[in-house]
Amino acid sequence: MLSETKRNELNRRALKDAGLDAMICTLPSNILLLSGYWPVIGTSIAVFSRDEEVTLIIPDDEKQLAEGGQAERIITFPTGSLTELKSLTQAVEPALVKIVARLKNAKIGFENGPANEPVSYASMNLYGGSIKGLLHSAFSSATLVPADEILSRLRAVLTPGEIDRTRKACSIAATAFADGVTNIREGMTEKEVAAAFRQKLSLTDGRSDGFTFCMSGKNSYEAFVAFQLTQARHVRSGDLALVHCNSYVNGFWTDITRTYCIGEADEKKQKMYEAVFAALDAAIAAVSPGVTAAVVDRAARELLAERGFASEFKHGLGHGVGFNAIDHNAPPRLHPVSTDKLETGMVFNIEPAIYIEGYGGIRHCDMVAVGTGGAEILTDFQRTPAEMVIKI
Repeated sequence: MLSETKRNELNRRALKDAGLDAMICTLPSNILLLSGYWPVIGTSIAVFSRDEEVTLIIPDDEKQLAEGGQAERIITFPTGSLTELKSLTQAVEPALVKIVARLKNAKIGFENGPANEPVSYASMNLYGGSIKGLLHSAFSSATLVPADEILSRLRAVLTPGEIDRTRKACSIAATAFADGVTNIREGMTEKEVAAAFRQKLSLTDGRSDGFTFCMSGKNSYEAFVAFQLTQARHVRSGDLALVHCNSYVNGFWTDITRTYCIGEADEKKQKMYEAVFAALDAAIAAVSPGVTAAVVDRAARELLAERGFASEFKHGLGHGVGFNAIDHNAPPRLHPVSTDKLETGMVFNIEPAIYIEGYGGIRHCDMVAVGTGGAEILTDFQRTPAEMVIKI
């Protein structure tokens, strides 16, 4: 097993500050936070004690994968039987009961509110409200305390090792973008363009893959909504082609957008590109420990307004990324009214954009980490207007 890490130290300090004896989590992103292991199908449970070992309770067929994490103790439970049918709670409770003595009369934090959880497999289990009943049954003498805010704060600041893993995810995405841009051709469908950018995301050790989307022409205007929608539209000369990527490596995610112009950009597109990249530079220059997230948002928003695109920037400038890809409530929230303050170790996206109805949209989304001297750009590729032009 790996020795105690910086993450373990931060987690134990947070429990102490909150007056909790332990934390019990079931969401894969929170299990990754507590144990260093990203579960596959969502049936695992992590138990993080303030004074004792980190325990993983996992289905027996995930044991080999889980041994690569930082848990000192792994307890497995059977995932299936040909002689009886059991619900998940019936299968997992005997394993949970094995640690009851350690947490007798303890004050235990648990997940209790709404959550935004990245997909770890094609079909995922979410314990939902059943976890409260399961914990009450297994730890009848314990006091259960909702701990969603504590978990959110812990996920917001990454350790150096976690930033390295996020940096690796960004590096793999950079390879995918470099390859994808060479394959864009006039006449391809948006679906074909998106597939060309995805094909390199899984070519690495570990669990890695992701989602890619393309929205072109007038469709690219719709990219400001809560989800991206790739269609069968054919990309034509003069189009904007917005390519968005959310990829992962072993549970650490990216949030990246590049918008290409198929053929030379006309005067209108040039002005849009210049405004977006100037806003990007202004925002990155404003990043520093102690700065309010709203200040960074304002730096980009004011510059877009100066260029005549105030109403065309329709969303906040960014949100936390790392343990999740897209969660607009993940601190630090780069938003006009956000009171979140930047801290060293925070990782987030910066995505200034212009969306013109009936015409199209340009968004450039980079990921940055806050260092002691300012922003480190984790997605340092294809970052000039000239690189956005696809010659045909």
